[in-house]
Amino acid sequence: MSPERLLVIGGDAAGMSAAAQARRLRPELRITVLEQGPDVSYSACGIPYWVGDVVSDRDLLIARTPAEFDARDIEVRTGTRAEGIDLAAGTVRTSAGDVLGYDRLVVATGGRPTRPPIPGLDADGVHGVHRLADGADIRSAIAAGAKRAVVLGGGYIGLEMAEVLHARGLAVTVVLADPLPMAQLDPDMGERVCAAMGSMGIEVHPGEPVREVEADADGVVRAVRTDDGSYEADLVVLGLGMGPEVALAREAGLQLGPTGAVEVDRSQRCTGHPEVFAAGDCSQTYSRITGEAMHVALGTHANKQGRVAGSVIGGRPARFAGVLGTAVTKVGETEIGLTGLSSRAAERAGYDARAEVVEGTTRAGYYPGAEEITVKLISERGSGVLLGAQVVGGPGSGKRIDVFATAIWAGLTAEELAGSDLSYAPPFSPTYDPVLVAARVSSRIEQG
Repeated sequence: MSPERLLVIGGDAAGMSAAAQARRLRPELRITVLEQGPDVSYSACGIPYWVGDVVSDRDLLIARTPAEFDARDIEVRTGTRAEGIDLAAGTVRTSAGDVLGYDRLVVATGGRPTRPPIPGLDADGVHGVHRLADGADIRSAIAAGAKRAVVLGGGYIGLEMAEVLHARGLAVTVVLADPLPMAQLDPDMGERVCAAMGSMGIEVHPGEPVREVEADADGVVRAVRTDDGSYEADLVVLGLGMGPEVALAREAGLQLGPTGAVEVDRSQRCTGHPEVFAAGDCSQTYSRITGEAMHVALGTHANKQGRVAGSVIGGRPARFAGVLGTAVTKVGETEIGLTGLSSRAAERAGYDARAEVVEGTTRAGYYPGAEEITVKLISERGSGVLLGAQVVGGPGSGKRIDVFATAIWAGLTAEELAGSDLSYAPPFSPTYDPVLVAARVSSRIEQG
């Protein structure tokens, strides 16, 4: 009897995690991975920092090469696109003209940068930040003398690209349709981020949907136009978010969920097709708090979902436990963290929520390097159960969001968090860390 065949479509975080985990558990499996690009297992999240020369070498962003996977008996076919899936026949047609059979299939086609129907968006000089080739193109544009950059969007990628382009000496303008950058934050916290960007010298134009990317006679970008103005540019960077890449799955007949991503159960199995799994940015997940369907494009989730799929394929039960939407980023010296529900999201979900904002310092106030930090804590009125948190502040602020994420994951109340035993020393925090102060204020008001 021939060994069972596992075919993986997509060679980045989710796909390679699934392949590697399945190989650990079932050495006899025949595993083939199809990757349309030249690289596998690379950190797309690191591309802005390579563009900014914080990371000196693109190869540092590559966790493992195809040769390293081959040494583990995982065949990786780079430069090979999956052109079609025949679910009834259990086959995949490739761009190389092959038809490959499978017993188990993992669809890990990832995400696609959001590209709204804006005239001129295909002009020379407009770049996404999705693949290593995108980073190389932006670096080349800077080396060729680009001086003025317009970043479209104020999410994670938009902020990170604005920071690194500014650090490399370009005049940077951020244009966004939302009222404030980091739309995942409540407005009062987003205003702090906007102010920090302005203080760095980055121009921010919120509430201005882009109407056109203007190009010269040679098709090279020259400006971005909104209803309120025209902003000159040698370089335009897209930071408009990521959607699920599901064209292949849709054409095959796999069911999509309400988010537009591939619908899967907790073991990453596709609805109606137990032999087919989907993981990573192409798949739908759910909120740990509300249970509602979500699409969250983050490498952390992709790796975990791929590992769940690989475990199940390998014969070990596993379930993906949902997400809180925890994230952290920075722009200049300002760090931003968020987890769980915003005030608006809590209200939409039907919670009677309250929010408390506290301000403090990242270290003891007398210790050199103490920076301002603002913490917003959202909890359910009455029960005091924690629902969400947001942090904006100087160096040392951002990773404090992980304490809140852990508390929300565990279902703690504000009072329980306020009584927890966090570390203290003047170089790291005041006697009462801002995390504990926020929890204490929230619990005290609740009790009152």
